[in-house]
Amino acid sequence: MQNLRTGATEVAELPAPRVGAGQLLLRTTRTLVSAGTERMLVEFGKANLIDKARQQPDKVRQVLDKLRTDGLLTTLDAVQSKLDQPIALGYCNVGVVAEPGRGVEGFAVGDRVVSNGKHAEVVCVPKNLCARIPDAVPDDQAAFTVVAAVGLQSIRLMNPTLGECVVVTGLGVIGLLAVQLLRAHGCRVLGVDFDSARLAMARQFGAETVDLSRGEDPLAVAAAFSRGRGVDGVIIAAATKSNEPVSQAAHLCRKRGRIVLVGVTGLDLSRADFYEKELSFQVSCSYGPGRYDAAYEEGGQDYPVGFVRWTEQRNFEAVLDLMAAGALEVAPMISHRFAFEEAEAAYALLDSDAPSLGILLTYSAPQQAAETLMRRTVSLGGLPAAPARACVGFVGAGNYAGRMLMPAFKAAGATLHTVVTTGGVNGLHYGRKFGFAQVSTDLDALLADATVDTVVIATRHDSHARLVLQTLLAGKHVFVEKPLCLNLHDLTKIEVALATRPAQRLMVGFNRRFAPQVVRMKTLLETVAEPKSFVMTVNAGAIPPDHWTQDKDIGGGRIVGEGCHFVDLLRHLAGAPIVAHSAVALGRNAALSVTADKAMLTLQFEDGSVGTIHYLANGHKAFPKERLEVFCSGRVLQLDNFIKLKGWGWKGFTKRNLWQQDKGVQACVQGFLDAIRSGGAAPLSPEELIEVSRVSIELGEALG
Repeated sequence: MQNLRTGATEVAELPAPRVGAGQLLLRTTRTLVSAGTERMLVEFGKANLIDKARQQPDKVRQVLDKLRTDGLLTTLDAVQSKLDQPIALGYCNVGVVAEPGRGVEGFAVGDRVVSNGKHAEVVCVPKNLCARIPDAVPDDQAAFTVVAAVGLQSIRLMNPTLGECVVVTGLGVIGLLAVQLLRAHGCRVLGVDFDSARLAMARQFGAETVDLSRGEDPLAVAAAFSRGRGVDGVIIAAATKSNEPVSQAAHLCRKRGRIVLVGVTGLDLSRADFYEKELSFQVSCSYGPGRYDAAYEEGGQDYPVGFVRWTEQRNFEAVLDLMAAGALEVAPMISHRFAFEEAEAAYALLDSDAPSLGILLTYSAPQQAAETLMRRTVSLGGLPAAPARACVGFVGAGNYAGRMLMPAFKAAGATLHTVVTTGGVNGLHYGRKFGFAQVSTDLDALLADATVDTVVIATRHDSHARLVLQTLLAGKHVFVEKPLCLNLHDLTKIEVALATRPAQRLMVGFNRRFAPQVVRMKTLLETVAEPKSFVMTVNAGAIPPDHWTQDKDIGGGRIVGEGCHFVDLLRHLAGAPIVAHSAVALGRNAALSVTADKAMLTLQFEDGSVGTIHYLANGHKAFPKERLEVFCSGRVLQLDNFIKLKGWGWKGFTKRNLWQQDKGVQACVQGFLDAIRSGGAAPLSPEELIEVSRVSIELGEALG
């Protein structure tokens, strides 16, 4: 793992991941360190904050927008938390199938496969990112499959034909593989680099070369190489901040030549260079079609071969076939081998000036004791001998759980027992940070542990109902991050289960009703007996239609997934049941109605109060995200982003400002734990919790 704040690399013990539907659990034998991608990550981690900002100007803009709306302290906390999270390195894995997940066909236990799995002894990878290795291809060679597929995809985009002349700029691992793949296509290849050893290897693979370190002129050499016509195409496999590789490629090409960028370079393009020759320029995306498509990679939906001949997986297979046929040679490219336990030394080499090319990590034989290799729980410290009430296990360790919920439970004095995740990386990080006793990938073990009396569920929305029911049936208290569930059928099952367990507490993370400014509003409004008008404006911000939160089956849509917060907030401030509700989506044209995240929701309360929630994803980021206005009895309250509260017409109250945003997470958690310890009522009654959840689901359904 690598720390993005410091760039430090660490080999750590994590629990073995659990295999899911459509996945393969693999015991690793080899992984390849990707010199380009992983060196960039190490260099980024070691850069100071200013240099990090320079490398990611889009992230700087996001930070500035958050600073304007949420304040300095909240923004600093979010940035520091993001940089504090480690990332698992690696994407070139060779392993043996230990367990196929449900629904996986074409793979069996013991099969050797390549995948984009991490540098780890055991990995879990979706089936469409795996390919079986032919018997003729050894593990050392197969480890180059994924990076070779990156090179192959760039060549497929260029679509070279037999006899064309192509320049490869940058002769690292991907560049040298691209040389061989182009030769296999029947192309003449000219390699350009500063490194004499890599140039010699390119010549060994059949390319002519240009040695920039000796002052050779690539334009002059390319002119002779192309018989004065200009080359047909250029593959840029270099990693540099300079714009020179792209500019040079334009001068090397013939009229209507093709340039494909597979590396990382500056992109300050000269229009004249491209205009006069009508050049095409394209950036290659990783291993091929399917990359970053959740339906393909995570959902296992393959593309029909008649329409998409070459997907990520089929590119892997093509590379392996070339290796088996002897048309792709990688043995000369292996410069170093390290045992996996010595991976930190491998990254020290990668970050040094010492020459290296293909760095292999080797792993213990997959036949080693399964009980050791496949251990699902790792101890981080001593387990409590006899914990008091509120001994807590976490299921899920995403950004919100780590930034908000875990520190809140720790501050409230909970005994943090186990954090369960599917992969273990986030679990280890937050487990160490907040003092959990264990990190695990075994949910059943957590639910069966009698010392744990409370479980926090902070997973994706579609798992909430199932996990809530499992935890209630296990006899434990439940805190679930919103929403409680995604449909009325599951809500009914939860309501029935809860009714038969009066001693157990169920809490949904409706934290906004506990925010200090909302507490003050509630106190003021309770002095008014007349009906109230609530106007809630949510500047939710745009999220891509393919984001999981927009998926009705996974995230429930944004109204169910997030809008429930504001239904609960108005229900709390009104202090009366919701007797009617309606929803209207904004616009009916294609641009506005792709997703139901621009809508007006209306709530009518038993006491005559009315609330409107303007949930809008089409506003400007600099505008406050959440604003609440209340009109009643000749008086007005206005709350901006849970920081500034103003009053008009209230005796003894005009305004109250906080130093930083407080949405009530700490108070929400504290109230829940106090109820568990005292045996008293939950801070949010089961009836009100079910009511808010039901109304939110029905509003989401009304919007389609």
